[in-house]
Amino acid sequence: MSTHQAPITFYNRYTRALETEKVMGERAMQWVYGTWSGNVALHLLLKRAFFSRLLGAMKNSRRSARSIPAFVEEYGIRMEDYVVPEGGFSSFNDFFYRRLKPGARPICAGEDTIAAPADARHSAWQDVSQTEGVFIKGQAFDLPALLGDAELAERYAHGTLLLSRLCPVDYHRYHFPVAGTPEPAIRIPGPLASVSPYCLRHRLSWLWTNKRELTILRTPNLGDVLILAVGAVGVGAIHQTYTPHSPVAKGDEMGYFAFGGSTVITLFEPNRIRLSPDLAQNSSRCTETFIRQGDEVGRITYTFS
Repeated sequence: MSTHQAPITFYNRYTRALETEKVMGERAMQWVYGTWSGNVALHLLLKRAFFSRLLGAMKNSRRSARSIPAFVEEYGIRMEDYVVPEGGFSSFNDFFYRRLKPGARPICAGEDTIAAPADARHSAWQDVSQTEGVFIKGQAFDLPALLGDAELAERYAHGTLLLSRLCPVDYHRYHFPVAGTPEPAIRIPGPLASVSPYCLRHRLSWLWTNKRELTILRTPNLGDVLILAVGAVGVGAIHQTYTPHSPVAKGDEMGYFAFGGSTVITLFEPNRIRLSPDLAQNSSRCTETFIRQGDEVGRITYTFS
């Protein structure tokens, strides 16, 4: 088996062990991103917006709700963490962007801590210009393409980057990692390819060609924090639920994704934070770290006077 098609493993902070990800549609994913014929299907159909809209319409139908119990059982989802509407979920998408019960994800204490924006498998680099590998050795970020702004990319060229990859089985709402005041989201158009490692091992650039939305969070202690919500196959829309120009607290909801895997990318100005040791160490080995929304991923190292 090639490195590109090897099983997806990650470090679970809570079990303190390497685990193998149970991938939804794994065989299809390996075919699409690992074979010539699959790649043809990707470019002609799967990454097109109409395909994700069609899939979204199916997941919004009342009939789609019938698949929820089997999905919960197969992937071991802890439903005790979530709010279940009276009468149950109206569709699979209604279940997919379900809400957490109050207190289900405590936010890390202290004004100097950085909270994980989502339940996700996270990778991070203290200096994004010195990445040793993203999912596989030899890959690095193209910040001008990712941000769609060369001047902004230059400002963050040596910044700290947190990559939070959400799987279809995860809680799909994302949150602000620190307190501040958010600007309106900037929409950057693009296709909708998968953000699974099966895809990103072949071509990391999907992260900066996929449809995405960039929010600038103005903060009192960290300068401007950049947060990108990246769409993926099946994610026809990114829903921002925050109010621009209104102050937010650390851990406040920012938005949610509809059906499909998705990614949140957070960029900090250089020398503003220090990453959590397990996250930094695992990332240097091209290993993701599973961390729940609200738990600590780093600490502030510099405060404005």
